[in-house]
Amino acid sequence: MTWSDAPPTVLYRSERTFRVWRYGVGHSHLLLRSLPDGENATQLDLHFEAVRAMQLVTRYEALDILAVDEPEFSRIFEESGVPPKWRHTQLIVRLRSRSGEGYVQSGRVILDRREGRTADAIDPPGPRDVVWSLRPSDLTPPPPP
Repeated sequence: MTWSDAPPTVLYRSERTFRVWRYGVGHSHLLLRSLPDGENATQLDLHFEAVRAMQLVTRYEALDILAVDEPEFSRIFEESGVPPKWRHTQLIVRLRSRSGEGYVQSGRVILDRREGRTADAIDPPGPRDVVWSLRPSDLTPPPPP
C-alpha cells in the first residue's frame, strides 16, 4: 500500500452541521458555524485564517476534517498560486461530510465553543473556549516532490 492508498487521517470529527457563515476577503478569513439546536446548547465556530484557496459546499452535516496526501497537497498548492517559498506556512485540509466535500488551504484553523447563540458577528462578544486548533507546524506539509 502506498501513502496515497492509505485511509486519510481524521484530524477532527463532529456530528454537528456546520454552515459556511462568512468569508472576508480583506483578511482572508473563512468562518463555518454550527448553531445551537435541540441537542446542543453551544455554538461552534470553525475559523480558517489566511485562506489562500478553498472549494466548499454551503453546509457540512457530520463534518470530518482530514489530512491530505502529498499529491493532493501539491496539486492544490500549485493551483492556489502561492509562491513555493511559502509552502511551509500553508495547511491544506479536506472537509468531508454526508452533504458534500471540499478543501481549505490556510495558515491556521481554530475551533471555538460559546454558550448559546451569541451573535451573527464574525467574532461575537463573550468568552470563547478553544476546543481544537491546527497550524502548519502541527501537521508538517509533505516535502516537495
